[in-house]
Amino acid sequence: MEAFLVSTGVVALAEMGDKTQLLSLMLAARFRRPLPIILGILVATLVNHAFAGAIGAWVTQRLGPDVMRWVLGLSFLVMAVWTLIPDKLDAQGGQEHRLFGVFGTTAVAFFLAEMGDKTQVATVALAAQYAAFGAVVVGTTLGMMLANVPAVLLGERVTRKVPIGAIHAVAAAIFLVLGLMALFDVGNLI
Repeated sequence: MEAFLVSTGVVALAEMGDKTQLLSLMLAARFRRPLPIILGILVATLVNHAFAGAIGAWVTQRLGPDVMRWVLGLSFLVMAVWTLIPDKLDAQGGQEHRLFGVFGTTAVAFFLAEMGDKTQVATVALAAQYAAFGAVVVGTTLGMMLANVPAVLLGERVTRKVPIGAIHAVAAAIFLVLGLMALFDVGNLI
């Protein structure tokens, strides 16, 4: 249960102001069809985070506990700093929705936007930290949905009221604590 709750909370906070949240806003403004956008986000996130979780589980099996502790600790510290750096959405093409439809365009765009993104890296690290692949993947996916569904449904009204800088600071603090706990082997995290 801890793996699920930590994964959900960390990713939901880290996702605030992230490029995929900006992508959610853009897709909602462009297509004005929330259901296929939300379903596209869900499918893309499940596939992407399952892949990331599998990498995290594989890394855990291949490295010894001491090496893993240092890799995890340093990864979480990097995530703490990375979370404080605001994302900007890259320019998107305009014709892809005709080929794939709203659902397909969303799924492809989200999958590609998540490649190497901080929430994907966090999923790898969380899956490596907790021996609970399913709980981490479901938790990180729920965290993504908690951050992106309101962006799709409420659009710009949400972003004007949410203090993104404060949310990034809280997410960075959580990553910092997780990193220090892993480095100092507090609670035998792995």
